[in-house]
Amino acid sequence: MTDDGAEAPEPEGHDRPSPGRVANVTNRFIHAAELVAAAVFALLFAIGVVDLIIQIVGAVQSGRITDPLVVIGFIDTGLLLLIIVEVYETVIAYTEESETRRIVRLVIYTGVIAMVRKTIIFRTGEYATTQDALLAALAYTTLIIGLVGLLLVERGHGQKLMS
Repeated sequence: MTDDGAEAPEPEGHDRPSPGRVANVTNRFIHAAELVAAAVFALLFAIGVVDLIIQIVGAVQSGRITDPLVVIGFIDTGLLLLIIVEVYETVIAYTEESETRRIVRLVIYTGVIAMVRKTIIFRTGEYATTQDALLAALAYTTLIIGLVGLLLVERGHGQKLMS
């Protein structure tokens, strides 16, 4: 700044990047990072599917396929794979600059799947006391009801809310 309050001119050869140019560069960087994240999630999904198949084949060969805990483990892995797919879809929705409503719906679906997964693998024996197990069960129930409620409201009234 000069003494009269005006901005001093930039020395020659020291052009300051315009805010628009900086925003454009950072937006391209973020978009590239989103695509890398999507590729990582796709790779994790593929690895998970192969691993699940190997686990199932191993359980069939060993005769453990009839063990309910083994089957619950497969369901847990399958639901985890669905969560990966939903996160992938969310990242893709961001990269495609989808409408916010679609992104919110994907996040809700991911939450529902995650909470259903937690409920399926819920074991009271993993908690120090019965009261701790009950508190966890109530928390899971509350979260699932809340997420399903959000999903129903979004489906039934989402279009009206956007207007």
